[in-house]
Amino acid sequence: MKIRFCINGKDLEIETRFDRRVIDLLREDLGLTGPKESCGSGECGSCVVIVDGETRLSCLMLAAQLEGRRVTTIEGISSPEGLHPIQEAFVEHGAVQCGFCTPGMVLTSIDLLSRNSDPTRKEIRDAISGNLCRCTGYQKIVDAVEDFSRKNREDAQT
Repeated sequence: MKIRFCINGKDLEIETRFDRRVIDLLREDLGLTGPKESCGSGECGSCVVIVDGETRLSCLMLAAQLEGRRVTTIEGISSPEGLHPIQEAFVEHGAVQCGFCTPGMVLTSIDLLSRNSDPTRKEIRDAISGNLCRCTGYQKIVDAVEDFSRKNREDAQT
């Protein structure tokens, strides 16, 4: 079947099986290796993408579900000038170690901040609770999101 969708700001039409998983389509067919497959059952969050402004687990989505949708992967958030500001916050706070969970954590943080520009630490922890990280212990990730939010508030006030 042919599906048409927007991926990282670019319109795309691709021939694929309707039952192909989105994670496989992204990684194998489109070469977008930021989303990772770890558990394959929606438990770890390493495969997170943003679909029409909301985080989704690409290992649980079928290609046919992308028809007419707007998809953003970690590859689509930076610019030629550099990293997305939330990525910079992760680096600044040492919230990136092995990097396996980082794309999902970053996209989940962007989703949270798009809905709540001033989240509490508990709200940040709750938002990322579906993303497993074995390296950082989450503290540095929460610090990065909190600091990013604080800096945005300060910038908005000036």
